[in-house]
Amino acid sequence: MHPDATLEDRRERLRTARLYLICDARPGGGDPEPFLRAALAGGVDVVQLREKNRDECTALGAAEIFRRVCAEHDALFVINDRPEWARIAHADGVHVGQDDVTVAVARRIAGAGRLVGLSTHTPAQVDAAPDCGADYIGVGPVNATPTKPGRAAVGLALVRHAAAHAALPWFAIGGIGEPEIAAVAAAGAGRVAVVRALTGAEDPAAVARRLRSAIDEAVLGAAPLDATPSAVGSVQGAGAHGQA
Repeated sequence: MHPDATLEDRRERLRTARLYLICDARPGGGDPEPFLRAALAGGVDVVQLREKNRDECTALGAAEIFRRVCAEHDALFVINDRPEWARIAHADGVHVGQDDVTVAVARRIAGAGRLVGLSTHTPAQVDAAPDCGADYIGVGPVNATPTKPGRAAVGLALVRHAAAHAALPWFAIGGIGEPEIAAVAAAGAGRVAVVRALTGAEDPAAVARRLRSAIDEAVLGAAPLDATPSAVGSVQGAGAHGQA
């Protein structure tokens, strides 16, 4: 979004988001701009730059490209783990894990107008997220994934818990690709986050379009997408296992 957007502007954009892409500064090892444009054209609403292995100068250089391309597509741009980078790069928000700085500290560093997302892995963490001050949560990893080595998969049980109890917008994450969408949607997810499903795709625009279509179909007939459990309560479907 525009750098001058308010927190409420960003929360409203988040409320209608369904497809969240996570990638590093050089997805697939190449120039990020064509990849991002393709993914966003296909239906991605939020892009998170997760960059753990590059120096600050390189990461912030990539962040400028990510921010510009996301703004052109009215998509949200989030930086993983580093609230100070989110502030410098004029990102829309920062995403932190349970072992990173707290949500309150992340917001203080990133700036009051930016979103703060939080990873959750247990029912207790899902339930506590509103009290932490988070704007949205990631729920997972649903399936085992190499992007989170050592983190045990939580399966669909946590997705069902979030569908019934989460008081914030939430994204199912972890090992989710095209074959898994139906099962995750049937468990109650109306939003998903993906990694390899798009970074490993030969045609990211086409894959993003199919993923977005599957999510849209899953929530068709449900209440307008918002933070409440009822918004995804009527989801129907069936499916399989992991890919992100």
